[in-house]
Amino acid sequence: MQKGIFMGILSLLPFFQQNRGDKNMIVIAGLGNPGKEYEGTRHNCGFMVVDKLAEKLNVNIDQDKFKGLYVKFKYHDEDVVLLKPQTYMNLSGESVSTLMKFFKIEKEDLLVIYDDLDMPVGKLRLRKTGSAGGHNGIKNIIAHLNSQDFKRIRVGIDRHKYMKVVDYVLSRFTKEEADAINQGIENAVSAVIDYLDHDFDYIMNRYN
Repeated sequence: MQKGIFMGILSLLPFFQQNRGDKNMIVIAGLGNPGKEYEGTRHNCGFMVVDKLAEKLNVNIDQDKFKGLYVKFKYHDEDVVLLKPQTYMNLSGESVSTLMKFFKIEKEDLLVIYDDLDMPVGKLRLRKTGSAGGHNGIKNIIAHLNSQDFKRIRVGIDRHKYMKVVDYVLSRFTKEEADAINQGIENAVSAVIDYLDHDFDYIMNRYN
């Protein structure tokens, strides 16, 4: 009888492991460059996702501190922070690390959303760790945290055959790419909400 009960409990473990249980404060940082001249550029995919997420969650990213714009709010009794560093891309780690130190947030509770040149427009890739892959914003975050063990959602922006990378990432999406990038942003927003509702393994399996 006792063995049967024990086996029954074991069978329920996968269900419970899908939910994040007791959670720490979560930081979701979208990377980009501040200023109207950079709005809608490929390098600002992280900003676009976080802005859309804020709209869906009915919060405003309007608090100016930690070298960024942020908002702290409750989501199902969990503390969540949305952050848009205002340091320009290459110094994103200054903002991210300052906020994390203030709120005493562990690197395991950081999720960074940013653009990726090596994937088709709108495609997502989710990882728990990894190198910067040539992305200067991520490189700076790794340097400030002294670790690459933080979660990421990368949004594909593709690579141009002839344009210099520095010019290409600061260009805007074409009309032909609009549907793909808009869908990618929507998918990234859905992935973040699923992460808050479940865990990162769950969304890696679902969105990768």
